[in-house]
Amino acid sequence: MGTGYTIDTPIRVAQYGISSVISIIDHRLTEQMREYYSNLFKFDFTLIPESEADARAKRITAYLNLVQKIVDLKFKELKASPFEDGTEITKYFELLSDTSPIKNQYFRMLKLTGEERTVAEDDLRKLIVTGSIDVNIMTKIDGPTKSANNEELPVEFNDAHAALRGFAQSNLSSSVVFSAGLNPRLYGYLSNFEDFFPDENGTIKKKVILKVSDYRSALIQGKFLAKKGIWVSEFRVESGLNCGGHAFATDGYLMGPILKEFNDNRSELSSTLFELYSQALANMEKLSPNVAPEICLTVQGGIGTFSEHEFLLTHEHAESVGWGSPFLLVPEAISIDNESLDLLTHAKEEDYYLSGVSPLGVPFNTIKGNSADIEKKERIESGKPGAPCVKKHLALNTEFTDEPICTASLKYQKKKIDELLVQELPNDVLMKAVNKVMEKVCLCVGLGNPSQVEKGMDLQKGTMGSAICPGPNTAYFNHVVTLKEMVDHIYGKTNIISFNDRPNMFVKELQLYVKYVKNLIEENLSSNSDKQAKYIQRFVSNLRDGISYYEQLFEDVKTQIGEASNKAIKDLSAIKEELNALTEPSMA
Repeated sequence: MGTGYTIDTPIRVAQYGISSVISIIDHRLTEQMREYYSNLFKFDFTLIPESEADARAKRITAYLNLVQKIVDLKFKELKASPFEDGTEITKYFELLSDTSPIKNQYFRMLKLTGEERTVAEDDLRKLIVTGSIDVNIMTKIDGPTKSANNEELPVEFNDAHAALRGFAQSNLSSSVVFSAGLNPRLYGYLSNFEDFFPDENGTIKKKVILKVSDYRSALIQGKFLAKKGIWVSEFRVESGLNCGGHAFATDGYLMGPILKEFNDNRSELSSTLFELYSQALANMEKLSPNVAPEICLTVQGGIGTFSEHEFLLTHEHAESVGWGSPFLLVPEAISIDNESLDLLTHAKEEDYYLSGVSPLGVPFNTIKGNSADIEKKERIESGKPGAPCVKKHLALNTEFTDEPICTASLKYQKKKIDELLVQELPNDVLMKAVNKVMEKVCLCVGLGNPSQVEKGMDLQKGTMGSAICPGPNTAYFNHVVTLKEMVDHIYGKTNIISFNDRPNMFVKELQLYVKYVKNLIEENLSSNSDKQAKYIQRFVSNLRDGISYYEQLFEDVKTQIGEASNKAIKDLSAIKEELNALTEPSMA
C-alpha cells in the first residue's frame, strides 16, 4: 500500500491483535513520524541528522522501537480496561471472528456474575496478544548511497540494505516481507544478523516472508536463502495483476493453478529447503532444529468477500488471507488525506487502471484523478515535465549520467525528450514516446504524502500531490467504513459492498490478464518481434489452461458456493470467447 498509508498502522490496530506491515524504505518519512508520535505521546525526541553515520538504519531502528513502545503502552491500557460497553478490551473481543476459541470463551464470560466472572475476565486478559509489527522491503529499491562528502558508500549502505539493518537492529520480534523478487546481495546480507537464526529453543526472533507470484519463484528464492541458513517462514502468494501498486504479471499463470501447485508440492518444498537449511546451519556451527520449521502459505490480492476468504482457507488450505486495498476506505486503520479518500469513495470500476507511472518500469495499479497525477500534468502544461527528485530512492537510471537519476525527475525527462526531438520521428511516434516519458510520477514523495497531509505536516512546494496505489478490487468498496465494519465484512457478519455484479476474485484476475495480453498483442503488431510472439503464445496457452482449471473447479464446488459458482462458469465462458477472438487472427 505504498510507503505512507500503513506507516503507523500498528499504532492504530496492533493493540487489537491485528497484524500489519510497515514499508521502511523511506527513512525520512520514518523520522518525521517518530518526531510526530514522540510529541504526541510526550516522549523525548532527538533528531537523527541525515549527515550522521548510518543515519538511514538508525532512523528506521528508532522509529520501529518507538512503534513497539507505543503498541505496548496501548496494549497495557487495553488489558487494564474493564469489560464494559465501549471499552478497548471489549472492542478487542468484538473484533474477533465468532469461530475463534477465545471469542467463545468471551461469550461464556458474559453470562457469568460475581467471582466467577472476575476469574473468567482475568483468564481472558492472559490470552490476548498484540498483532505483529511486520515490515516490508521492496528488493528492487536498493540503489547506491553517497556520503556527505559525495563519496559512494559500501553496498551495505544501499537503500534496502540499510532498511534491513534498521529492522535487524530493532527490538521487534516480527517478520520482514521481501517483495519484487530475488536480490542476491540483500538476501546474503541477512546472515550478518543473529536474530534471523534460531536460538537454543529453535525460536527465530525475526522471520522472513517472501511475497511471490508463483511456485517456481518461491522454490528458487527459498533455496537461495536456505543455503545461507535462513528459513522462509511464509510464502505470501499475491495475484500478479489483481493487487495494489506494482504488479508483477506472471506468464499467464493464474492464482488458482498457482495455489494448487503450492499445495501439491508443500511437503517436497519443506523437505528440500530443510535439507539445505540444516546443512548450512551445520557448516556455520549453529544449532539446527530436528524437524523442519513451519512454512505458512498465505494469499492476498483481490479478495473481497467472506465466501472468498473462507474458500481460500478451506479449499486452498491457506493459513491466512491478506486484505490490503479495501482498508484504504478505513481511515481508522491507515493514514490517508481527505482528498484521496474522497476520490476513492467516488471512483468507478473504469477509474482503476494498470499504468506506466512507476519509475521502476514495472506496471503500477493506480486510480485516475489522484492529486499526484494532477500535479504532474500541471508541470507538463507549464513546460517543465518531471518532478523535483527529493528522496532519490528510485534514482537508478544511468542512461545519460554517471550518477543514477530517476526517470520521473526533471533532469531525466528533459534529457530524454531532447534526445527524442532530434531523431526526426513521425509525429505520432514522437508524441507516443514523449508521453511515455512524461507519464512517470514521483512515487517516493507521492506515496508518503498522504500520511503527512493527514497529520498537518508542511510539504515542499511542487511535491504536494498524493499518489494512490489501490488494487482493482477497491472499486467495489465505495464508502468510508469503521474498522469494526470492515472486520465484520471480512468475517461475513455484514456486507459493505454495494456493487451488484462484482466478479469472483479468480474471474476478475483472469479478466485483467486478458486485457493485459490484449495490450501485448497490440504492441507486437507494430514491433513484429518473433520472440515476443512466442512469449504471447505461451502466455495465452497458460491462460487457456487456467480457464480449463477454473471450469472444473467451479463445477466441483457448486455445493459449497451455490449460485456464485454458476455465475463464475458463465463469466468464464464469456472470457474464453473473448480470448479466442483476440488471439486467433494474430496467431494464424
